Amino acid sequence: MTDLGMDAKQAQQATELSSTIISVYDLLMDTALEIPQYQRPYKWTGKHINQLFSDIVIHKDKSAYRLGTIVFHREGEKNNIVDGQQRTISLLLAARALIQRSKEKKLERKDLQERLLKLEQVMVNPSFTSEISQKNIHSNYLEVARIVSRADFTEAHIDFFLNKCQVVAVGLTDVSEAFQFFDSQNARGRDLEPHDLLKAYHLREFSPRDEPLKVATVARWENSDTKELATLFSQYLYRIRNWSKGASARYFSKDDSDLFKGVNIDTVASYPYVEQLRIAHHFVDNYNGQYERQIDARKMAFPFHLDQIIINGRRFFELISHYQSKVARISAESWNGYELVGAAGLDGYAEKIMDVLNSYPARTRTGDCYVRAMFDCLLIYYIDKFGHAELSRAIEKIFIWAYSLRLQMQVVQLASMDNYVLANNLFRLIKDATRPADFINHPLKSLTGSSSTKTGSIEALFKAMKYYE
Repeated sequence: MTDLGMDAKQAQQATELSSTIISVYDLLMDTALEIPQYQRPYKWTGKHINQLFSDIVIHKDKSAYRLGTIVFHREGEKNNIVDGQQRTISLLLAARALIQRSKEKKLERKDLQERLLKLEQVMVNPSFTSEISQKNIHSNYLEVARIVSRADFTEAHIDFFLNKCQVVAVGLTDVSEAFQFFDSQNARGRDLEPHDLLKAYHLREFSPRDEPLKVATVARWENSDTKELATLFSQYLYRIRNWSKGASARYFSKDDSDLFKGVNIDTVASYPYVEQLRIAHHFVDNYNGQYERQIDARKMAFPFHLDQIIINGRRFFELISHYQSKVARISAESWNGYELVGAAGLDGYAEKIMDVLNSYPARTRTGDCYVRAMFDCLLIYYIDKFGHAELSRAIEKIFIWAYSLRLQMQVVQLASMDNYVLANNLFRLIKDATRPADFINHPLKSLTGSSSTKTGSIEALFKAMKYYE
């Protein structure tokens, strides 16, 4: 059935598109599978393989688990893969490793043994000329062989992989339409942002008992501007989490999304490190659910921290909502010192520092924005750990640390910022500190150099604070 407004060409294209949900076994039994020469090299690594099988272990008790979409261009007797070749090659490698395992030791379940035997007889065996593809295929086969040969990878896992892991198979007969469909599904005109993938991941991680809260929990996320969410992750959360570990933090990409994946309280084993998360998780829910809260109207917030282990599902969305508010109060775009610290305000040089940073003429230059980002991230991290304790002294320390880079370099680039943080890492200092003094008493070097009209007000503060000779 077609819409009344659909023209003849659109109607024909609609009839040429088919979409079915098939098991991994059915996908690999397709003798028409073809990986065209125009496809890019196979670039999955051992990390992707381990993630795939980690997901299989986590979801093995589900009735089905969707691995994604594979788009085909049907050309005669061939099903050319337009999108999904990385995943498909990896599934072929996994099947090859399982076939080898079944040869070395016959499976107790005859149905699985028979299915693997059939796969060996009909499964395609594509060849690759790219050295990159050949190298990754070799190393990934060895990796998957190690995984499936372990004693804890049981026949139940094999059954789940072959019969309950599924893909959405989309077939089109026109190659241009196949690529257009691929583009629209993957991008809708743009590439998926890392936070889009995280949203989908954590929605799947919701506990069954939290399902009634799902709509309310994600409401703020849905109402947030996608650019604001992208900024929150890339400029603040990603940088702070990585820098606090001593890791580089330049570009936040989909490959970094694992930084915001953690543990599912309902399914993770009772490891000792999980207990404090489990206790806090259930205590907060229990406290807020008591009937006394209807009388005193008190609500306990979960004690989130920027460098904590992420609790998957509902708590992830709450964490993001928490830091949306916190970053908005502290970041350069909306700094209000009086609102942040109360009527007492800031003392010492702190108030002057904030006034200068929010007003000096060169503050919007690219390099100055990088330096301000360093300043904001470290200030947010300090407040996240110590609150407003010794805040004025902390602002003074963070200012000297961050803007030393600005005064030392004529041109500050993204790499300059990242390298400076890693070489002078006060994020690690805050992470290890147990009291504000551990951070505030850390010595910083004074600077010498020629004056610049663009940073004159910054230099004046350095001189007044005895950090510029």
